[in-house]
Amino acid sequence: MIARVRPGALSGRVEAIVSKSAAHRALMLSALSDGPTHISPEAHSDDIDATLSCLPALGASHETVPGGFLIKPGAFPPCGAADCRESGSTLRFLIPLAAALGVPTRFAGRGRLPERPLGPLVEALAAHGCAFDGEKLPFTLSGRLTGGDFRLPGDVSSQFITGLLMALPLVGGGRIHLTTPLESAGYVRMTVSAMARFGVRVLENVDGWTVPAARYRSPGALAVEGDWSNAAFFLAAGAQVDGLDEDSAQPDRAIRAMLAALNAERRELDVRETPDLLPILAAVAALTPGETRFSGAARLRIKESDRLRAMAEGIRAIGGDCDELADGLIVRCARMPEGGTVDAAGDHRIAMAFAIAGTRCRGPVTILGAEAVNKSYPTFFEDFNRLGGDSDVIQLWDDR
Repeated sequence: MIARVRPGALSGRVEAIVSKSAAHRALMLSALSDGPTHISPEAHSDDIDATLSCLPALGASHETVPGGFLIKPGAFPPCGAADCRESGSTLRFLIPLAAALGVPTRFAGRGRLPERPLGPLVEALAAHGCAFDGEKLPFTLSGRLTGGDFRLPGDVSSQFITGLLMALPLVGGGRIHLTTPLESAGYVRMTVSAMARFGVRVLENVDGWTVPAARYRSPGALAVEGDWSNAAFFLAAGAQVDGLDEDSAQPDRAIRAMLAALNAERRELDVRETPDLLPILAAVAALTPGETRFSGAARLRIKESDRLRAMAEGIRAIGGDCDELADGLIVRCARMPEGGTVDAAGDHRIAMAFAIAGTRCRGPVTILGAEAVNKSYPTFFEDFNRLGGDSDVIQLWDDR
């Protein structure tokens, strides 16, 4: 899919889409609980659909019902297979949960997912009763996870911690000790909050967490909150996004403060707690006179794309000035970029960031591989045009 965006301001209001981070947690905890759970609203994206398709690996089924999904745990024995497609959250959450159930499970994935790191999680599980027949996808997990003390780094992926936190109540409980400082702490807080809604209270310690042995109890019905991460793109363009929880644990709730920081005389932004915001912040920086330095973003090299490289190349492609650092970017704006053609690099956040950049460039911005938005926000360009944006989307015969 190719998207062509012409200059023009966005304005008006749009409803926030469902947070896929919150949806992953709600769906998996529902699959492990003691009764059916109605999840609302009904929401689809490539990543949410990946998690829905993997629920049989936990022995759960789902059906679409008015207003959402009905998740039925214990519908059948766990199926022993999980195609996580390109969803890192689905894979990293599901591995410890499948291990807790003790059912040999074949994991598969596609795109960049087989290249994304799993080592620390695999090592932690291998020390507690699990075995893997390969180091990269596809592989088969066997054995049964046992509780106890676990050690995990906090600066590789908070998803390792989330998956293990959710699994420990099922195996007699345990403790997680951090071996390095935690990054993206807000996502772990989201997990702890989600577990509490299913009746499991996690205790935070100085160096980690203590998780009790417990059974998840369905709340009966659960409404998934709106997504700050994807709202950030339209907020950065000056539009209004309704349906966001101002008290949310989502780290990307910081978008308004970080956008304000781009107006400061000295602009140095550390994004280690909000790495998903870097693409849109860098796009705005490319349109804001002066120099902006971003740091704390090394983990972005192992996302759906190497996001630091993709943003640096894209900014230069539209006529901007950007230096790529080991863990960040330096973005300069001496004059408004001309526009041009950028490659989304298979990454939803890159595609959306340059769509927003296109609203303020002097000429059109063409985005190759714009179908990447389907990973998290399939209706992005529809909402973009609804807010007054001027974009055309061309579907190609081989779009996936």
